[in-house]
Amino acid sequence: MKKAVVLVSGGMDSAVVLALAREQGFACHALSVAYGQRHTSELAAAAELATVQGAVEHKVVTVDLRSIGGSALTADIDVPEAAGQGIPVTYVPARNTIMLSIALGWAEVLGADDLFCGVNAVDYSGYPDCRPEFIAAFERLANLATKAGVEGHSLRVHAPLMCLGKADIAREGARLGVNFSRTVSCYQADAEGRACGRCDACRLRAEGFAAAGLADPTRYAPRG
Repeated sequence: MKKAVVLVSGGMDSAVVLALAREQGFACHALSVAYGQRHTSELAAAAELATVQGAVEHKVVTVDLRSIGGSALTADIDVPEAAGQGIPVTYVPARNTIMLSIALGWAEVLGADDLFCGVNAVDYSGYPDCRPEFIAAFERLANLATKAGVEGHSLRVHAPLMCLGKADIAREGARLGVNFSRTVSCYQADAEGRACGRCDACRLRAEGFAAAGLADPTRYAPRG
């Protein structure tokens, strides 16, 4: 089996990507990044998903992005409950660049030529590092900046959900048997991984299940 490094955040998108990579016959090495996010319950979800979905191993790498702040997910900035104009404050500067760079380094160590990530340019919040242009540029960088690339390995960055809406992702996950109830997408989930039901991530997720004609399996925190 060919090896692949799969970025697994604990959310619904990365759970589907892990399942897709497994379906394609890859031996999946799951990677999560503890970057100082406020919703750390997603890391517990990622570990559970990696085990249940048959990853070879699951590694967590710590990078302290709280030290630079600049995002509602890494600083003391309120998470908005409605989508606004422009790039939202939930955008984490350089997050996907950093995560893919760590994944690339681990792939070199493992001798893996394939990286998988769950970025999406349809139902997303306007993040610049979720666009196909970014993925294409990072793949070029990967082949220029690594020993593997210089020695003739063709490194590929797979973003299989790039052009899918949340409803399509929900349907694909259902087909693959993904247990969405164990995933955490909420920007401000509680310690048990229960969703707020009000933030942009919760809205997109709920709308996706509804549009797919699927029951919403999300575990919501009780509203006080």
